[in-house]
Amino acid sequence: MSTVTVPEPLVYGPLTRTDLVRYQGASGDFYAIHHDEPFARAAGLPAPLALGMLSAGLLATWATDWLGADAVRRFRVRFAAQVFPGDTLTCTGQVVREYEQDGETRCDLELTCSTQTGAVAVQGWATFVAGRSPFSEEQT
Repeated sequence: MSTVTVPEPLVYGPLTRTDLVRYQGASGDFYAIHHDEPFARAAGLPAPLALGMLSAGLLATWATDWLGADAVRRFRVRFAAQVFPGDTLTCTGQVVREYEQDGETRCDLELTCSTQTGAVAVQGWATFVAGRSPFSEEQT
């Protein structure tokens, strides 16, 4: 049985074009496919495409709000589906393993950022030190 309680999902959106452009500015990635409608349509897309790291960043924010940024030991993601303006993203996760390593109680997580249609936009895997968050049943 896990000693770490999973918080409520983070729901973000619907995404606006302003969200996409603001993230582009913050990331420094100004590729036109992420903000220019004619360019995106010429590439065969229905609208400008959100940067994958926007969804991954929301997923990381949910996980670090839950367990703490200082508790991250490993974090990786796989981009799976495209995200567009109008999409609503939901970030969730679960503890899949708890164990001791390097004098710490750690937990491995499987994380998912999905769209309102249920499509997985970003799949994530992370390792955190357990017991540091207000969501832990036992504080270590």
